[in-house]
Amino acid sequence: MIIGVDIGTSLTKAVVFDEVGVSLHQACTPSEVHHLPGGLVEQDLDQVIGTVATVVREVAARLDAPVTALALTGQGDGVWLRDEDGNAVRPAISWLDGRANALLAKWQADGVSREVFRRTGSGMFPGCAAAILSYLDTHEPEVLDRAVVAGYCVDAVVQRLTGAITVDVSDASLPFLDPKTRRYDEGAIAAVGLSHRRGLLAEPAAPKAVFSLNRHGAELLGLPEGLPVTAGPFDLPASAIGAGVREPGDGILTAGTTLACQVLTDSAEFDGEGEPAGMFLSTPTPGEYLHAMPAMVGTASIDWICRLLGIEVTGIGPLLAQSPPGAAGVRALPFLSASGERAPFVDASARAQFAGLSLEHGRADVVRALCESIAYAARHCFEAAGLSGRLYACGGGVRSAEWTQIFADVLGRPIVIPSDPGVGARGAVLVAAEALNQPYDRDLWASSSRTVSFVPENAEFYQRGYADYQASLTAARGLWRL
Repeated sequence: MIIGVDIGTSLTKAVVFDEVGVSLHQACTPSEVHHLPGGLVEQDLDQVIGTVATVVREVAARLDAPVTALALTGQGDGVWLRDEDGNAVRPAISWLDGRANALLAKWQADGVSREVFRRTGSGMFPGCAAAILSYLDTHEPEVLDRAVVAGYCVDAVVQRLTGAITVDVSDASLPFLDPKTRRYDEGAIAAVGLSHRRGLLAEPAAPKAVFSLNRHGAELLGLPEGLPVTAGPFDLPASAIGAGVREPGDGILTAGTTLACQVLTDSAEFDGEGEPAGMFLSTPTPGEYLHAMPAMVGTASIDWICRLLGIEVTGIGPLLAQSPPGAAGVRALPFLSASGERAPFVDASARAQFAGLSLEHGRADVVRALCESIAYAARHCFEAAGLSGRLYACGGGVRSAEWTQIFADVLGRPIVIPSDPGVGARGAVLVAAEALNQPYDRDLWASSSRTVSFVPENAEFYQRGYADYQASLTAARGLWRL
């Protein structure tokens, strides 16, 4: 009876699984995301804590056996500043935030981004901790003076529930952690001018670390004081673990708010010569890493097109079916985020475009062009990450059979879809089971899935379409300006 909790950007979910990995009970509730003028995106820690309490209490009330542990995962990046008691000293700054766009562009021009990439294998972007903390150090230094820790969503919740100031190695991986040593690289911290703020970074927890629910956390969740709590990895690695990614070369596509493309590897080698983008995420297993390319072009783009066209998200599938592969000649670049793109390249000025439109086209063609362009972005990411094995997929985007087929055809490979959508919570539970020495059958937990095969003639067509996408992207990058 381990309750897995996935604290997403816009939704918090709690799930309990049976002994073979099938969800028994689940609950979810939305989190508030505040989009402010100037590309600012913030969240309220107390509101997020409230969502955790809501879903945990709801699931626990349905159980006919005692809860044995709480396993947490959630969104990564951004900055969640707290005092020694775990209270926020300012609203949390989301990974979606764009206030540091100009600073990031300066770091790219000055070579700072490449220096950090050379040291840690992490490509910085406006919503990462380095950019946000440096921005605050200039514009809100008094806030950093009041803070005791600058962390992330999951460890902010852990501090409130257990009193522990900690961070998982996966969260710490971007951008200051050397993934091979699992320690902070002081040169990377110095490169972004934050050595004097080094004390705000919590030391990464040891593998299989377990914390305990304190009195305040117990009262908040309605669970026993002293209950074991595990913290991480954050949602990207947790989803890979929950989906069944095991062998080097295997990958996972998460079609969520982030279009996260990850490939498991046993080598975190980076020479700093490539484009400074993506990251190597440390996993719970020392010596294993996820080479991640988390693009900014996920389902938020679909939400935008639905609002623009006045349609429901559930109407995307039928529209995709009405337009042929290639969207009747309409082409798109999907970079709609106000903070640009972060993988497989970093450019805060990246912006979307549609081309090839005429009076003969309808909204089905526009929707299909956008969905195809996001699939092309996924292929670009996986090529950079080194996908060579089996591919899994999860996230809200793969609930659409039509869009999932586009992903399979553009990538030219079959995609394994776990039947249970709560793979992030599932991964957190499996990590907790390992930490608590609770045995489980890995094969049974990974067996509940279906496979979407690609259509060979469509894959051949999209091979040419991908070349056109790459040419359009190269041309557009020469024109983007902040």
